[in-house]
Amino acid sequence: MPIEQWLEAIPPLLVYAIVGVVIGFESLGIPLPGEIVLVTASLLASQHDTLSPLWIGVWATAGAIIGDNFGYLIGRRGGPRLFAWMGRKFPKHFGETQIEHARRVFQKRGAWAVFFGRFVALLRILAGPLAGSLHMNYGKFLVANALGGVAWAGGTTAAVYYLGVVAEKWLKGFSYAGLALAVVAGVVGVFVVKRRLARAAERLEGQDEEEVTAA
Repeated sequence: MPIEQWLEAIPPLLVYAIVGVVIGFESLGIPLPGEIVLVTASLLASQHDTLSPLWIGVWATAGAIIGDNFGYLIGRRGGPRLFAWMGRKFPKHFGETQIEHARRVFQKRGAWAVFFGRFVALLRILAGPLAGSLHMNYGKFLVANALGGVAWAGGTTAAVYYLGVVAEKWLKGFSYAGLALAVVAGVVGVFVVKRRLARAAERLEGQDEEEVTAA
């Protein structure tokens, strides 16, 4: 059953709880589709009055902040063992190369990596454990984690919800041909954005490697 139909079939309170729990475990260091669940729930809220975007945002924010804090504690006490386990279970996503790159980013960017890492899939999962394993000051981590959780969860919920509301009104009188063109344009737009982000990430990684070599 598609995730949208699954969420539609359960009570609103349970939807909120699922959003918070999935995002919390993802932030803990477990690779779950937190962002997909958040986007789907927010989109459903724009189509169904029984779901509140406010509560979706609240539960998502709480899950992100609480999960990252537990991830920090786990990373502080057993970071190497956790990363070794993740590498064995998910070698394509959490191999030594990926972990080492994320570690370099955290060592260089500090609290900013925690904040902006919330918006990057790999760093969103590793932010708490990495910060703990590197013994980042907990006060700085807590502030960056809270602000990042609010910005990511609240911002994503609000953006997807209002886009869903606008799209529903716009598409009511839209022709199928126009809809097809809109879909194609959307796909192309997403592809272009991803390409630009990938190039930006490659440039950043190249700069980090040059600095490491120079040092």
